[in-house]
Amino acid sequence: MEQIIHVLQKKHKTISTMESCTGGYIANILTNVEGASDVFSFGAVTYSNDFKIKMGVSKEIIDTYSVYSIEVAKEMSKTISFFTNSNYGIGITGKINREDKNNQIGKNNIIFISIYDKDNDKYFTITCEALPKSRKENKEYIGMILEKQLLEIISCD
Repeated sequence: MEQIIHVLQKKHKTISTMESCTGGYIANILTNVEGASDVFSFGAVTYSNDFKIKMGVSKEIIDTYSVYSIEVAKEMSKTISFFTNSNYGIGITGKINREDKNNQIGKNNIIFISIYDKDNDKYFTITCEALPKSRKENKEYIGMILEKQLLEIISCD
């Protein structure tokens, strides 16, 4: 994440997150880097559908595709980018090896990640399978996947 913070600083760009299953892990690892306050605008943890909707995610998208979908991750990334006026928004939703009694649709081990580039109105998406490991290890795994993709995106921009 140090490289990401450095590149964002150099390019005078900002980033925000809206996370569900990662519970603020991405915001945490970003803000663990010295100087992150120059580029990190806001992090929201929206575990419930209600709070995703209150933050601006379309209820119709959730109802149509399920809260566990790439479409909802994309809405999360775009919504947080516009909410905070950040150049980049990250949205993450999915299930880390557990059933959700309130949202039965979808596999219990699929994670959906979206990075929204507001300046170019472009989405970058990742779908990955949770590892048969602890939640903590899966958050670290998701963070590694995101970090690699995000660094490529912001370096090319």
